[in-house]
Amino acid sequence: WRGRAGAPYSTLVPSDEVTINYRHGLPVITLTLPTRSERCQFTVKPTVTTVGAFLQDVQREDKGIERAEVFATDGSKVSDATLMEVLLMNNFKLVINNTAYSVSPPVKDKLSSEHATEMEDIKSLVHRLFVALHLEDHQIRKERELLQKLDHLKEELLPLEEMKARIMDSADAKTSRLLWVGLALMSTQGGALAWLTWWVYSWDIMEPVTYFITYGSAMAFYAYFVLTKQDYIYPDAKDRQFLHYFYWKSKNQHFNVERYNKLKEDLAEAEESLRRLRQPLHLRLPIQEINDKD
Repeated sequence: WRGRAGAPYSTLVPSDEVTINYRHGLPVITLTLPTRSERCQFTVKPTVTTVGAFLQDVQREDKGIERAEVFATDGSKVSDATLMEVLLMNNFKLVINNTAYSVSPPVKDKLSSEHATEMEDIKSLVHRLFVALHLEDHQIRKERELLQKLDHLKEELLPLEEMKARIMDSADAKTSRLLWVGLALMSTQGGALAWLTWWVYSWDIMEPVTYFITYGSAMAFYAYFVLTKQDYIYPDAKDRQFLHYFYWKSKNQHFNVERYNKLKEDLAEAEESLRRLRQPLHLRLPIQEINDKD
């Protein structure tokens, strides 16, 4: 057999040296590498892979291959730009170095199930390409929606934040005054007991009085535990009193605490969604778009 320009080939190998089988809807070409003398399989995507790409894969697998070409049965060379799907429709000859392999692809009508699977792969590929091409527009649109939502939530929260700040200042001031009043009462009590002990009565008379005052304080602390299910710890008691004043003041000024908390949760969720959307691995926006957002 002679190739293009009548160049002779030393060997014409039977068709069983190069076999083509379909596996999971894709053609698998099996051939013997000339310098390595071992069988090697090449899985190609017929609707994507070209003849040139397939020959390059063969040459990369065996560095000893100096020449790799494909010819039709009439001796004409097949272009490297030809898709493998077109090549596999008819018999052809694969020339590696000076050896020509006669290849007979499987008959098409025997591959109905494989062809159906192949079409499903093509549909999946088209879907992924569509998503990749339109993902950027979707992300830009989603980002704009999130920014509008953030602006709307911030507008709703602004008057509530101002009202909350006033209520918190008032509750904090009342709590501080209560603490100072408690300190003043304890100081007054201590001074009164000292005055009664040293100037009015003796310690023998005042000792039972101080005992019952101490016992009464212990009863008060125990009653606090029974009512609140918490130990009487000064920071916790202060926070509890602050919350009491805060909710009492909120009710008087018609401050909706539940609505405020819901808006804060929605704001945090929107900010987290925007942060995840703007991550470099998930968003590939043009530089102009990024600058516009900033």
